[in-house]
Amino acid sequence: MHPPLLTRSTDPPKQPLGVALRESVRFMRRALGLVWKTSAPLTAAFGGLAIFGAVLGPAIALAGKRIVDSVVAGSEVETLKWVAVELGLVVAQATMNRTSALVRSVLGSRLGNDINVAILERAQRLELRHFEDPEFYDRLTRARREASSRPLALVSESFALGQSVLTLAGYAVLLVRFNAWVVLLLMVATVPATIAEMKYSKQGFRIRNWRSPDARRLTYLEYILANDKHAKEMKLFGLGPLFLGRYKELAERFHREDSRLMVRRTIVTYGLSLLATLAFYGAYASMAVLAAVGRLTLGNMTMYVLAFRSGQQSFQSILGGIGNIYEHNLYMSNLFAYLDADLDAVAPAVDAKLESDGAATNGAARPSPTRAGEDGEGEPPRLPAVASHALPALAASERGIRLADVSFRYPGQKKWVLRHVDLFIPEGQSVAIVGQNGAGKTTLIKLVSRLYEPTEGRILLDGKDLRDWDRDALLARFGVVFQDFNQYQLKFRENVGVGSVEHLEDEPRIVRAASQGGADPVLAGLASGLDTPLGRWFQDGAELSGGQWQKIALARGFMREEADILVLDEPTAALDAEAEHAVFERFQELTKGRTTIIISHRFPTVRMADRILVVENGAIAEDGTHADLVAAARTYARLYELQARGYV
Repeated sequence: MHPPLLTRSTDPPKQPLGVALRESVRFMRRALGLVWKTSAPLTAAFGGLAIFGAVLGPAIALAGKRIVDSVVAGSEVETLKWVAVELGLVVAQATMNRTSALVRSVLGSRLGNDINVAILERAQRLELRHFEDPEFYDRLTRARREASSRPLALVSESFALGQSVLTLAGYAVLLVRFNAWVVLLLMVATVPATIAEMKYSKQGFRIRNWRSPDARRLTYLEYILANDKHAKEMKLFGLGPLFLGRYKELAERFHREDSRLMVRRTIVTYGLSLLATLAFYGAYASMAVLAAVGRLTLGNMTMYVLAFRSGQQSFQSILGGIGNIYEHNLYMSNLFAYLDADLDAVAPAVDAKLESDGAATNGAARPSPTRAGEDGEGEPPRLPAVASHALPALAASERGIRLADVSFRYPGQKKWVLRHVDLFIPEGQSVAIVGQNGAGKTTLIKLVSRLYEPTEGRILLDGKDLRDWDRDALLARFGVVFQDFNQYQLKFRENVGVGSVEHLEDEPRIVRAASQGGADPVLAGLASGLDTPLGRWFQDGAELSGGQWQKIALARGFMREEADILVLDEPTAALDAEAEHAVFERFQELTKGRTTIIISHRFPTVRMADRILVVENGAIAEDGTHADLVAAARTYARLYELQARGYV
């Protein structure tokens, strides 16, 4: 048995129908605005065709009556004339349907592209914290899930609804001459089935939204079961049955939920739709009897029967269209919820105690330090802090990076990742950061590069708060290579060039960056040189080793020749000894004139820095040169000695 995958309530949360209907109307109005913005001419053409099509149905019914009356009267000329008229109307209807389908497809394609672009443009404005927030990521997933299909369906249903309303009005005019009660019967008989459809549409929507986290889990399981990056461990560790079993369990649960809903929906709506059928045949029988006793002409009977059947279908289409539009708008609400989300709001709420702790940023007193490790919330030891009243003076004169009483924790979490960090890195200095995994090293450089913002305290670059910098101007000053760098399934030149997109076509710069990152031997071994595709996803791609990919990632970081701050997270972790030595040999040259921050577990790399920081329990526990820290005989000295023994 596999461990349970889901921890959710037995039923998705419910929303009052009235609230849902009001929201549906609001979203429909906004969605139609999107359609008009996409292409006003196509939208107008679609609407015009819908109006034209609405007139054709009743006109064909009237022509049919004239044909029957002409046959009964024995008039060959009139019969042929009205047959020709009906033929013309039918051809016009077929032409209208084809043209409408063409306009619908073109408009839908354009609309789908526009909405997908809007989603992706919004994604570019997101910060790292949004992608790391499961609730917000679910919102993004729901918006993307049906962005290309729902808007098109909404457009079609909206215009089809308008067409059905006009068509029904035409049939109603014909039927009122027979009996106004028949018109009422036509409408009432189709209402129950339509209400049932709306009810089950709403239930289906709630289920799909409710299980968004599990749907992402299902997608993830599918990804690792059929992805080249996971194939080695899947085979080596025999993980296939484990993950496939979990996939089957989750997929089967989805199937059961969907099947139950579909079965209930089919049984209920079918039973209620029989009411409409019975109403039609009741009216049909009365018309037939009246025609049999001579109180209704055969032509009128033909017209009324056709009008009643077609009118009933039109009314059912109206109610069905309302139900479908209601359902589509429910899904469109996901799109608008994502596009309208307040990106400045903290995603998960934190409890009141933690919020009150956060007041320390505004000058409130902090709780007195506790021993580290108590409930995971203890205060780590602190180095002497820069007084907050001294910051303006420092800001006016210094050049470099300053962290002033910086603390950070992830939204909704109680444990501090960093706590009360005070640090100044002068311009041009190289700093190495060491410490155990999870100590907060990578978080520290994400804060410095403004991928995260501190929960408390301030970070200044050249005396200016990072939050006051133009983001593009700030990021242009950083060349960053993370340990979990991306392996783009692109050409070699693009893999390196994306480090500075504005220089993507600058071949000499790309070659220089490749050399600085140690990737020139990789380039020399590629059949098509700079134009060789990397990775195996696409045809003729060259697969690389982990060390070769890391050299390309290093080269990507050196593409920003104007960047004066270089941040390297485990820059030689996947390199062999020779390649690592080559990087060391060029280290001083590569970092000359730049502020350099390096995270590494390899002490040959660390020793080359001007200054070494040891991070423990979210705080800077040691700060000095290699010689200073070895002499201090604390954590750094112990780690250095342990690593040195491995080479004995």
